[in-house]
Amino acid sequence: MPLRYWVLIISLGAVWGGSFFFNAILIRELSPLWVSAGRVTIGAAICWAYFIATRRTLPRDRALYPQLFALGLMNYAVPFALFPYAEQHLPSGIVGVINGLTPMTTVIVSQLWVGGEKATLNKTLGVFVGFAGAALLASPSFGSGASGQVLAYLAALLATCCYAVTLNYARRFKGLDSATIAACSLTGAALASVPTAFAFDGMPVIALPETWAALFAIGVLSTSFSFLLVYWLLPRVGATNLSLNTFITPISALLLGALVLHEALAPVHFIGIAVIFSGLVFIDGRLLKRFGRVTA
Repeated sequence: MPLRYWVLIISLGAVWGGSFFFNAILIRELSPLWVSAGRVTIGAAICWAYFIATRRTLPRDRALYPQLFALGLMNYAVPFALFPYAEQHLPSGIVGVINGLTPMTTVIVSQLWVGGEKATLNKTLGVFVGFAGAALLASPSFGSGASGQVLAYLAALLATCCYAVTLNYARRFKGLDSATIAACSLTGAALASVPTAFAFDGMPVIALPETWAALFAIGVLSTSFSFLLVYWLLPRVGATNLSLNTFITPISALLLGALVLHEALAPVHFIGIAVIFSGLVFIDGRLLKRFGRVTA
């Protein structure tokens, strides 16, 4: 990829790493469902403001709108609730590292997807190494019988599967304006998540100013800005390359969790993190190719 695309992917990863920090603040007052609902509603509003300001027009093909609604459910509403749920039981940095499995789940889904990118030997090895790292990361929870933590790991892993599916699903919108995709799909997510949050958790009450600040930050930076960029990048770099922003996301999440939230990690967590990053190196393949390793 050209250097400018790498810069954008790295920036995207850093901003998304911040979303786990914001989630950790939000769940002090909001349920996971309301975190998702608030995030997508603000994100949709910002995207529509950009859409109108740049004088874009909506597509006339009505068949696109149910597809964009489905994209909104899988790419926003569901994972944006799963990650805060996981953070109720796990440090935000650990959940950010689990998000780093997205390239592994993307390799699996892409292999099965019609017309998807087929797995090479190094990508297959990367999947096995990555999930071995995830098992190490979760091992303290299995040993202590902490069922809530085990469910939290599974919820975070399911969120990465949602991302893997939508990275492939979104390729059908190639040629469609990125602002249109982001605005319409985020609107679909809001239409689904807000009534769901009301039904299950009632009216939210926000008393702390930092909750409002985190909500607007996650809605503007980690949602509207990020996904406008995602849909612009996707047709240019491909699903697997785009998912490599998760090299940066765990680093950003871990640094913010440790330095600001004072989250502590056990030695086995560092081992699991290192193994997951090794898996990402295998999937990326560039470093292996430079040193003359097999990447076929």
